[in-house]
Amino acid sequence: MKKLVLAATLAISMAFGAFALSDDLQPLAVVKLNKTETITLKQLKNRVETYQKQNNIASFTVEQKKEILDAMIDEKLVVQAAQKEGMNITDTQVNQYFLQNVSQQVGRSVTEAEFSEIVKKETNLSLDDFMKQQVGMGVSDYKAYLKNQLIAQQYVIEKKKGELTKVSPTDEDIRKFYDLNKASFVQNDMVKLFLVVVPKGSNQEGAKIKAEALLNGIKNKSLSVDKIKADSGKDYQGGDLLIGKTPQHAQQLGISYDDLLDLFKKDLNYISTLNETSTDYQFYVVRQKYAAKMLTISDLVQPETTITVYDYIKQNLTNQMQSQALVSAVQDITKSLRTPSNFEYKQKEEKLKKLLSWEK
Repeated sequence: MKKLVLAATLAISMAFGAFALSDDLQPLAVVKLNKTETITLKQLKNRVETYQKQNNIASFTVEQKKEILDAMIDEKLVVQAAQKEGMNITDTQVNQYFLQNVSQQVGRSVTEAEFSEIVKKETNLSLDDFMKQQVGMGVSDYKAYLKNQLIAQQYVIEKKKGELTKVSPTDEDIRKFYDLNKASFVQNDMVKLFLVVVPKGSNQEGAKIKAEALLNGIKNKSLSVDKIKADSGKDYQGGDLLIGKTPQHAQQLGISYDDLLDLFKKDLNYISTLNETSTDYQFYVVRQKYAAKMLTISDLVQPETTITVYDYIKQNLTNQMQSQALVSAVQDITKSLRTPSNFEYKQKEEKLKKLLSWEK
């Protein structure tokens, strides 16, 4: 008797499980411009979770979930329209874009394997788990998401390039922006270093000997900065570095802020002692010093560059205006694509609201 009761209970549990699963598989919309693609409740839940993590939001309202659903429809419409016209993005291009993004986070160019090692060291998570924690998607799903975004962007830019390329701020716009934000255009105290780094690798003693030889060559003038730069490569790296008097730059150099302040007190052509870190040997030469000052609109944004404050403001205003124009272009294109022949909702309004009212 007990076995029969257990079997019946199991059957009921499985039945309820099936109904719960079928809710997640409920089709919410179908996009059929170039091929038939269904957006299910589960897919919407995944996208909502992604946006919650990206924006640190606990929950969305039913209306906001509906907006996200419409955004997913628009995305598929634009991607299908692009693919219908033969536009595509290769996996190589997606990987390059992904690496550009993570390299910006790290502060230097890294491979996916290197980024994975950094993540493991700092968070004790795999790259896949780290991405799920950060953006709600694993690496492969995130790259697929990026690919669609890039295809859609390519299509919109191609269709609206005439309008987008005309967007540019006037001279009056640029000067007005400078006048309104004049107090924020400040150059901090800066120092130009020639930094030499010799990685320890698998031969720590050999690395130390190499670093000492380079340092002694600079001190006795048998080696010039230009010569060390020219030979920089596999065994060591040598190059100029502009450092600001900020905690961030101290961290970048791997020294304390007090040590950074002490560095700024050094005279021109000062040659440091050899410094050992956990991974390398390094030394530096003070090559130039720049005092803090308020920047005029014609000043260089950063010493030893060619970009003036005027150029910097113009580029940033252009980017802002193009972003706004791009949003308008996307709205125009998606509006033209949202026809009954290209897509349809699969749930009536009341049923859709009910399905979208799930709680986290």
